[in-house]
Amino acid sequence: MITSTHYQAALNAAATLVNAVSLLGGSDNRHDYEQALELVERLIDTDDENPLIDLLAKKIADYENTAPEYAEFNARIAAIPKELAVLRTLMDQYGLNQTSFKDEIDAGSLVSMILKGERSLTLDHMKALSKRFGIPVTTFLEENV
Repeated sequence: MITSTHYQAALNAAATLVNAVSLLGGSDNRHDYEQALELVERLIDTDDENPLIDLLAKKIADYENTAPEYAEFNARIAAIPKELAVLRTLMDQYGLNQTSFKDEIDAGSLVSMILKGERSLTLDHMKALSKRFGIPVTTFLEENV
């Protein structure tokens, strides 16, 4: 049961935390954003189960999604088809190149065309990639499809 003493202690702790980490209080200041990033890095290095990481990550993401300095970058990212973003991410995560997909997509030239946006992954390609990497086929599909 939460008593008024506990409630007041929680409010005081929250106020102290917001004073220490202004981004938690809704600041849209670049300096506060950078301090929050530094704090998250430090927490991950020293206390990776700390619940403050999730709170800060949400506020950092909010800042990055709304700050004018990221608007152009966010627009470019939003314009990339999901299937292409997933393929590029897999390539990056697994250290793969265009010739790494001969069993799933075919020749490197087709992969090159897909990466340039000249061609699209077919459903068969998506199924083969899904099987290879152990991810759902829906990972490649746009959410509004």
